[in-house]
Parts: sequence; C-alpha cells; structure tokens
Amino acid sequence: MTDKTLLAVNGTLMRGLELNHNMIAAQGEFVREERTGACYRIWSIGDRHPGMLRVKQGGVQVSLEVWALPMAMLGQLLLSEPAGLCIGKVLLADGSEVLGVLAEPWLVEGQKEITEKGGWREYTGKFHSE
Repeated sequence: MTDKTLLAVNGTLMRGLELNHNMIAAQGEFVREERTGACYRIWSIGDRHPGMLRVKQGGVQVSLEVWALPMAMLGQLLLSEPAGLCIGKVLLADGSEVLGVLAEPWLVEGQKEITEKGGWREYTGKFHSE
C-alpha cells in the first residue's frame, strides 16, 4: 500500500451518501468501519454535511469509515470537498492515527452540534446496507 494512504471520512463521502461518488472517482477503496478516539465533537453544517473537530475535553467517539486512496488522488478529493473541510490526522479508537477529514474551527461556529448522536449516519438516519 505504498502508493496509497488511509483516509478517515465521517460524512457525505461515506458509502451510499451524497458525495461518495467523489471518493469513487478518486479511486478510493473502502477498508472498514471505525470509530475515533473519544476526543472529537461533531456539528451539522446546514444539515448538508458534518464538521468534526478534535477537542481536549468533552469529546466522544465518532463513527466513520476508513478508505484506501491513491496518494496522487488526495488533492483531487480535497478540492471536491465543501469549503472549510480539510485533511488532518485523526486518532482512531485503537490509538492509531490516519489522515482524515476535519473541519476548520470557523466552519462550526453557529452550527447545530450533533456530538451526542455519535456520527453523521446516526444523525441523518442514513445507514449503509450491503
């Protein structure tokens, strides 16, 4: 997997959701469902997509998906994401870190916090069925 990187996604890039076609176009391959470490908060950005931030206290585990993505396609995928979303390191429940989609702090200001739901699928009720 030397020419690929793992990427954690917590919103509309996930299987069956609105922007998953962008992940597929970037040659992403689904690896597994996962949860973050208990250090994240999540907001609904205009009920269109989530924004997730790492916090020092008051965080929870957020459900997400891990995908394998060719390194050469990472920039293309990021450019297809809504403004205010960025790539950073995400702590997974097992203590490992992978690249992942996070929100810039300004994006969540004044938005509805959905941390208590535990993830975007839990908030929207849109679960993936195989």
